[in-house]
Amino acid sequence: MKIEYLIINILILLGPLSLSFEKGVHYYRQWKSAFTAISIVAIPYIIWDLLVCSRHWWFNPEYTLDLRLAGLPIEEWMFFISVPFAVLFIWEIFSRRTGNPVNGRLTFVNKLLPLIILPGIFLWFQNKEYTGSTLIALGLTGIADIILKTDILSRKNTYIYLIIVAFLNLLFNGYLTARPIVIYNEVYQLGWRIFTIPLEDFIYGFSLILFNTILFEKFKERGNGN
Repeated sequence: MKIEYLIINILILLGPLSLSFEKGVHYYRQWKSAFTAISIVAIPYIIWDLLVCSRHWWFNPEYTLDLRLAGLPIEEWMFFISVPFAVLFIWEIFSRRTGNPVNGRLTFVNKLLPLIILPGIFLWFQNKEYTGSTLIALGLTGIADIILKTDILSRKNTYIYLIIVAFLNLLFNGYLTARPIVIYNEVYQLGWRIFTIPLEDFIYGFSLILFNTILFEKFKERGNGN
């Protein structure tokens, strides 16, 4: 069906939207911070998508609507809203129920993470452009965490959160790649897959989610007057 990618976006949004007003959750109170973060992060990722679409990956017209914006299916634009909105909902529940304190033993992570930019650059010049760009993007999250002083990578719950994100990636991205709704050119990848999902998609997803989470926390902090 040509609406399959659209249906996936709707399913991803459905849970967080329906539960946003629940007592003890009240995610709607953080929508401003969430959508501000989502809007900012979407800009470089959409530009990335526009630059590599039809080279690194493309979209199967059998499962996407004919409506295109700058060459991308409208559902792909929705992806940069639906996925961050849903996972920030998960993050907000974690933070609200546990306090999400900083763990001093994890402070080394955001200091070491930027170092993966170097192998990313190397792989880029070895024609593994998708692999290289995802590593560079993930490395930049460590730099953003340091500059903005959000300490996201120094929180134990962050890694539980990323495990949940990886599981959801297996479900939803697994469907996208198995159908396939998204088709890849493995020339630009290592060619390693977890089921039908390129390894690079997990790295890409972690970078996208971490950037959103870092900015979300920063905007929440400003909203609280800290």
